[in-house]
Amino acid sequence: MTTDNSFQVSVLGLGAMGGALAGALLKAGNGTTVWNRSPEKAEDLAAQGAEAAATAGDAVRAGRLVIVCLLDHASVREVLEPLTGDLAGRTLVNVTTTTPAQAREMADWAARAGIAYLDGGIMAVPQMIGHPGASVLYSGSADAFDRYRSLLELWGAATYFGEDPGLASLYDLALLAGMYVMFAGFMHGAAMVAPAGMTARRFAAMAAPWLTAMTGALDGLAAVVDGGDYTVEGQQSLEFSGLGDLLDASADQGISTEVVAMVQRLIRRQIDAGHGEEGFSRIIESIRQPV
Repeated sequence: MTTDNSFQVSVLGLGAMGGALAGALLKAGNGTTVWNRSPEKAEDLAAQGAEAAATAGDAVRAGRLVIVCLLDHASVREVLEPLTGDLAGRTLVNVTTTTPAQAREMADWAARAGIAYLDGGIMAVPQMIGHPGASVLYSGSADAFDRYRSLLELWGAATYFGEDPGLASLYDLALLAGMYVMFAGFMHGAAMVAPAGMTARRFAAMAAPWLTAMTGALDGLAAVVDGGDYTVEGQQSLEFSGLGDLLDASADQGISTEVVAMVQRLIRRQIDAGHGEEGFSRIIESIRQPV
């Protein structure tokens, strides 16, 4: 296993995230070649010491480790498939956001071409890269993860989930699901109070400590779900969790009820199935069994 932090690396894709990844590699003293469809995006990195490649092929040939951070799965295939021969024998780390199925598709393609493949899910915004709180989830080649772990940890905490290349993407998207629904709930609340004259920033100051406190309930909800017994005492029942007042108040404020109505539908399906006295965590059964 390599412990030296210095590698020759190529980074394809210099959007906000790709640029941040490349910048962290440069800062740590790694020889870094960069490429982007729009060459001007490489200028700042070149000023910091990166080698700006004229083509994606030039970039690939410059390093044994190739990092890909592009727009989507289609763009990754478009850029890399013509370079299959050049990539053979190299390690490819794909941190482009993809679905688990797409990650597995890429891993199969890489295996046929003799490319070591590692898929990554970045749990950070670009400004967090290289700072506490950033993390990246990985799955795929264990050898690749072990060999380059010291480099991967330059970006944030690096966690490996196993040989199935789709797992990093799965866990990444699952965490994002929780984030986006939480953000939507915050936006709904901000819209509710706006007609009363409260700004979104004032509402955020109220919401942040409340939501932070509520995350303490997640472990208890998870324990009930894992145990499979939604009748455990101490839970708020589904009947008591009805969101009718919230829906009415939202409508009275003249705003959409879509966000809250989605949760109400999950609750209602379980009540209608005869589980109204069971705990709120039972709504996971509505999610597990889509209509």
